[in-house]
Amino acid sequence: MRQLSNASGEDTMNTAKLVTLATAMSLAASNYASANLNQQAINTQHRNEDSTMQQIELNTQVGKLAANLYLPSDVANPPVVIVTGAWTTVKEQMPAVYAEALAEQGYAAITFDFRGWGQSADATPFLEDPSRKTDDIRAVIDAIGDLPQVDSSRIAGLGICASAGYMLDAVAGNDKISAAAVVAPWLHDPAMATAIYGGEESAQGLLALAADAANSAEPVVIEAASLTNEQALMYQAPYYTETDRGLIPEYDNQFNVASWDGWLNYDAQQSAAAQDKPVLMVASEAMALPAGAHQYLDATNVNPNSQVDAVWLDDISQFDFYDQPQAVSQAVAAITEHFAKQL
Repeated sequence: MRQLSNASGEDTMNTAKLVTLATAMSLAASNYASANLNQQAINTQHRNEDSTMQQIELNTQVGKLAANLYLPSDVANPPVVIVTGAWTTVKEQMPAVYAEALAEQGYAAITFDFRGWGQSADATPFLEDPSRKTDDIRAVIDAIGDLPQVDSSRIAGLGICASAGYMLDAVAGNDKISAAAVVAPWLHDPAMATAIYGGEESAQGLLALAADAANSAEPVVIEAASLTNEQALMYQAPYYTETDRGLIPEYDNQFNVASWDGWLNYDAQQSAAAQDKPVLMVASEAMALPAGAHQYLDATNVNPNSQVDAVWLDDISQFDFYDQPQAVSQAVAAITEHFAKQL
């Protein structure tokens, strides 16, 4: 595996400048505007008196995925919520915060590592590919049908930040899932992404880096988050660089440079007009990309059968939605009210 940030020479410096520019623009934007499951219980940890967590492995149509199953105490055959997190993250970060909170409210919840992240090994690691991650969510939805501890006729999805788009894509038209919610949704289309990442010239530079990385004999990776490495994807970003928040031992803290192709060309708005599931957005004008949430909501207006609604909370930042108790409590209250009506 080739660490781009450790290379030397003029080409690498130009690469670093492009990536750093992309990071700066991203942070500036955040200031603004056959799928059978073979369940193997590896370990059960008691989180609190209201829930337990089991480490399991899912054998899905995309391969083996490491997962954690959160179960509420004294609730037989509970509905289950699949919880996914922000870009580059693993199941023990913000997905675990929401999964445990949902279990305390009587829901089963499952978090998992996408292919190539965390404990889910893959030949192509650390790839933030929206299409591939959407396929992973669909595979987990299919796998839930064989999970004996939960009611597989009552499945919902919860996507946080970047995976909000992946979750909305995965549930649209999927008759195995009943409802969805998204928290602090990052829902860009290619035009938004180009503007966020410095304009057309900068975006084309990142796409060129992605093409070179895709053709490399080994994965080309950079550090995902750092307080000191200016070449990191998220330089001095909150949460990801804080050891008591997102910078936990389980976090890979890596980014495959080939990801820029899928990320910059991704259209999270594409499912809006055809979205057939009851969806609740939990958002704030203070989050990273409120414009994407508004655009998605506007697009659902062309669908007379749309069931997409939103709750807008006051003054909650993108990162605070991930783990801060008051923000999480407000979000979970809205989500459980929504799921109670749909599951």
